[in-house]
Amino acid sequence: MSISVETFFLKPAAEGTLQARIQQMVAQGILDGRFRPGERLPSSRKMAAHLGVSRITVTLAYTELVADDYLSSRGRSGYYVSENAPEPPAFPAQRFGTGTVDWNRTIGQRFTPGLSMDKPTDWASYRYPFIYGQADKTLFDAANWRLCALQALGMRDFAALTSDYFDADDPKLIEFIARQTLPRRGILANTDEILVTMGAQNALWLAAQVLLNNRRRAVLEDPCYPALRNILTQSRCMLNTVPVDTDGLPPDDLPPDTDVVFTTPSHQCPTTATMPLHRRKALLQKAEDEDFVIVEDDYEFEMSFLAAPSPSLKSLDQNGRVIYVGSFSKSLFPGLRLGYLVGPAPFIREARALRATVLRHPPGHIQRTVSYYLSLGHYDALVRRMSRAYHERRIVLDAALQEHNLVVAGEGTFGGSSVWLRAPAGVDATLLAERLRADGVLIEPGAPFFAGDDPPKEYFRLAYSSIPTASIPEGVRLIARAAGTSAG
Repeated sequence: MSISVETFFLKPAAEGTLQARIQQMVAQGILDGRFRPGERLPSSRKMAAHLGVSRITVTLAYTELVADDYLSSRGRSGYYVSENAPEPPAFPAQRFGTGTVDWNRTIGQRFTPGLSMDKPTDWASYRYPFIYGQADKTLFDAANWRLCALQALGMRDFAALTSDYFDADDPKLIEFIARQTLPRRGILANTDEILVTMGAQNALWLAAQVLLNNRRRAVLEDPCYPALRNILTQSRCMLNTVPVDTDGLPPDDLPPDTDVVFTTPSHQCPTTATMPLHRRKALLQKAEDEDFVIVEDDYEFEMSFLAAPSPSLKSLDQNGRVIYVGSFSKSLFPGLRLGYLVGPAPFIREARALRATVLRHPPGHIQRTVSYYLSLGHYDALVRRMSRAYHERRIVLDAALQEHNLVVAGEGTFGGSSVWLRAPAGVDATLLAERLRADGVLIEPGAPFFAGDDPPKEYFRLAYSSIPTASIPEGVRLIARAAGTSAG
């Protein structure tokens, strides 16, 4: 029996190449049970004419489906649904709701934050996306990344691709972090003092789980990275927040019974303040005198285009009191989800065991791809390219902010990819952000960064990592007009 060509159509919203979409169309029909084993598909010529594509595209799609045993080829007779094709489920899928369960009572712990960040997935469709932490496709080196990914798929790296490391990591990646990445921050570490994580957020979670319990006290900055506050709240530790100033976290304001301090000294999140050297030394001395440890999130040290970066806390640490968190997700792309923890071997041993319990290890192929991208020099070239672009954008942004009387509330010494602003009195930045979306402008309201039930409403963040330089002046003008600071 032949399947009518009229049965086939390409969904307009489907993603991928034409060949991939044709493969998906045929495979889905088989998986849905609409096409049965032994049924003949339309010829490649007829299918191509029906879909309005080239015949070679259809032929390539059919060939891939034969390789995956969805189809079989019978010489001049054509293509048929394979006798070995996956069978559709024997029972129909059913939708289900909450049923009769009282989920308010059944849920033992709650993890939904009270005030969360709004990150629109369609941010790239906005003309003025002052949105933080997204990749700029005009800067990213996709060609060399693709080559490294293909190299990591080769048979020489078969073990790295397919092995279950259990609690270990790719030795090539660990070696590069130890010998190249960390020394740039003045850090020397052995391989048993480094752990690869699923991004910096996973590293912070591991550190919190290992270091804290309900009898220990953690201190975090206010304002701070909202996900960190959620992590510490969920850990059920005793939690204190310490307001930051223009130099970041003030050591003298720490409570006397502190066990763990979480800080972002190089680029305070979100104010971008840089902790000066004398304060870093004072914080380390206080940690030694009062017997607490420090978790240093060094999330954006590569983007130090205004001046050479200040030394990391970990590089100044003589007593093993600093746990260092790094990430490749900011400098490569956020979807990579790859970071690392550096600390004394006893701490890393426990963090490694916890990671193995929860997710075993980050995917081997991703680790090996990154190790190639780093070791072949592509990463350094990318960072230089990004730094030049960010520096150019920052100069244009600073000029536009000054022209339109927008107040910078926090300014990093060395660079970064964002600025922290304060709107005029009486302006709610959350409402301001909602109004600006209609003009194609995305900003980040600052309220979620603050602790407490009544956070300040006038702060907001502008990032310049993903917005073209030419779009910055007009975007700032629209912000100023909506905030009431622009004369034009």
